[in-house]
Amino acid sequence: MHITTLDPILDLYRQRGQAQYGGEAVSQLEHALQCATLAEENGESPELIAACLLHDLGHLVHHLGNNPAVRGVDDCHEYRAIPVLEPLFPETVTTPIRLHVAAKRYLCAIDENYWEALSPASKLSLKLQGGIFSQSMAQAFIDQPNAENAVKLRRWDDLAKIKNLKTPDLDHFQPILTTACRGPVV
Repeated sequence: MHITTLDPILDLYRQRGQAQYGGEAVSQLEHALQCATLAEENGESPELIAACLLHDLGHLVHHLGNNPAVRGVDDCHEYRAIPVLEPLFPETVTTPIRLHVAAKRYLCAIDENYWEALSPASKLSLKLQGGIFSQSMAQAFIDQPNAENAVKLRRWDDLAKIKNLKTPDLDHFQPILTTACRGPVV
């Protein structure tokens, strides 16, 4: 899927965003909106807000069903989104998305309470995604460009699972996405 405008991305959320978000109590769209709202409420840049909104786009572009983790399948969603997003967005958007799964592995390695706070669905996917980082892997992760933003995204990702939470709608975030783009969006 090669895109040159935001419309196909927004259409994916409109058409497929009502699917359940893994084993959680929210839809893919609700999760994305909650995550982006948390970033916006914390005064983050348009790029990080965009990354928060789009971080799980990979779940919408694969055809593995709503919850492949229960079948023992890692959908590699953090990578599936990147080819869709790279034509429009800079690395300050795409790198936190690419690293948000690794950020979970990192946080488990550096914070003994983090794993305990994960939802059952997130614990299951962690196992499929390679498990907890060793200390050397954790250090190599955090030394990467945009890793700290991936950690921020991850923390909001973990919080963005509240059933029936009121958030701004997708249209609210369109100007933010436009600002975060590499250049003019037609």
